[in-house]
Amino acid sequence: MECQQLAAMPSTFPVGGALTRMTKTVPEKNRRDTNRSDAPPSSSTEMEARKAAILNAVVSEYIATAQPVGSQHVVHAPGVSVSSATVRSDMAALERDGFLAQPHTSAGRIPTDKGYRFFVDQLGGSASLDTASRQQVRTFFDRAHGEIEEMLNETSGLLANLTDCTAMVVGPTHESSAVRSLQIVGLGPRLALLVVVLADGAVQKQSLEFAEDVDEATLHEAALLLSGVVVDHTLDQHGPVPTIKGRTSLNRVVQVALGGLDSLSAAARSDQLFVGGSSRMATAFDAVDTVRSVLTILEQQLVVVSLLRDILDTGLSVAIGTEHGLEPLASCAIVVAPVSVEGQEVGTIGLLGPTRMNYPLALAAARVVGDQLGQHLAEGSRSEGNR
Repeated sequence: MECQQLAAMPSTFPVGGALTRMTKTVPEKNRRDTNRSDAPPSSSTEMEARKAAILNAVVSEYIATAQPVGSQHVVHAPGVSVSSATVRSDMAALERDGFLAQPHTSAGRIPTDKGYRFFVDQLGGSASLDTASRQQVRTFFDRAHGEIEEMLNETSGLLANLTDCTAMVVGPTHESSAVRSLQIVGLGPRLALLVVVLADGAVQKQSLEFAEDVDEATLHEAALLLSGVVVDHTLDQHGPVPTIKGRTSLNRVVQVALGGLDSLSAAARSDQLFVGGSSRMATAFDAVDTVRSVLTILEQQLVVVSLLRDILDTGLSVAIGTEHGLEPLASCAIVVAPVSVEGQEVGTIGLLGPTRMNYPLALAAARVVGDQLGQHLAEGSRSEGNR
């Protein structure tokens, strides 16, 4: 199952952008009525606007069905209003111009990456979520509480369910967030868990191993000593922990825990990637090698985070086919949206699917969820600031 069926599209598109021959929309008074004719168009402008409508219809139909599109599926599309013969002629012209391709002689046409690019460029801000999906997003964030990592992971699941694409959420780093509380929880005679709660709601955990048995009382004392210098400071800006004379075992526990804090500090500076719906890639492509390549990329956090940022940095909200420069994803399209808190970008939303993904739905979902996530993070920051 691919990205969900194509949402309802506007009957006409502003013409321009990648399809260089299509420079203007047809004025309403110059549009043909529903009586189709083989008569030549009244102007070159009308002909090019019709080609734009035909290309739009082919892309929409192919996204919905995954089957090559013939002229009979296009002739009744909004903005066409000509015979099948004229549609076939225009589709052949679009093929010559690189917007469509024909898999084999007897088949219809399918969009090329160039055709998808024109289609996406015409969407602008017209794509929107339906009422039920918007309510689903609002309800999700109204109920989102607890650890920020859990919420971000569930956000990726929400996006995947909304779009039937693989969803990627890059969360904010925690390097500037102060420590709210610190605990050391015993797991065994020589094993404990360092648990640090940050002001932004993140919960950081690090396993601690000791060279000798340590009792609960010593772990509790060590946690109190560390809390005295760490709470209200960032993980890498706390002061020195005092050495307690005659308490060798306690001091050793503190030193081990400080090493755990260093590990947490390094992790706080790293980006967090949460992926939802990766199994959808198995049904999005027929070729097993393509599925394997896509899943391999998704396992490489640094590559994915860098890819999403690079797309945003180019000013694009969609990268199609080879536009993103990553060969294993040449059969894919990626939709991105920033997550911002008070005007500062703190994360990224991404959706990955085949090049025939439902672009209107993916763009709308990424934008709405990105905005809601940013608002939720901002509210969390404000509430922590008031504590």
